[in-house]
Amino acid sequence: MEIIELQNKLSKLNEDTQGEFGIMSPQHMLEHLTITIKISYNRVKIPDFEPNEKQKAQKQALLETDMDFPIGIKAPGIPAGELMPLRNKNLEEAKEQFIQSIESYYSFFKSSPDELTVHPRFGKMSFSEWEKFHPKHIKHHFKQFGIW
Repeated sequence: MEIIELQNKLSKLNEDTQGEFGIMSPQHMLEHLTITIKISYNRVKIPDFEPNEKQKAQKQALLETDMDFPIGIKAPGIPAGELMPLRNKNLEEAKEQFIQSIESYYSFFKSSPDELTVHPRFGKMSFSEWEKFHPKHIKHHFKQFGIW
């Protein structure tokens, strides 16, 4: 994930940008991505669990093929049709938090390259697995708002 490239794409996103699918606002989308990135470097902790066979198959399909992130998939732990409360005061602050989370993610794995952290659907994942997951997840949501 090239931070400069992401910042360039984010410069096209504003409060009025309409999503092509889903119920998130631009700020909700960025905050969702930020939380997911924070999960990947243990800033937000998810209890460890053993994924079931369906989850293992989903992980394999998403991470080991050129499959795009599926439209309509629901984030684990959030009831269908609901949004998390906004945390940032505005979209610009959410953009800054998103970029900071990516910088912290790389810093964490630079100092702990072999660390396994818990994905809320797929269980423990390595840095190389997160490096496959995050770009697909970010691309999915940036496409949602027409900035990819």
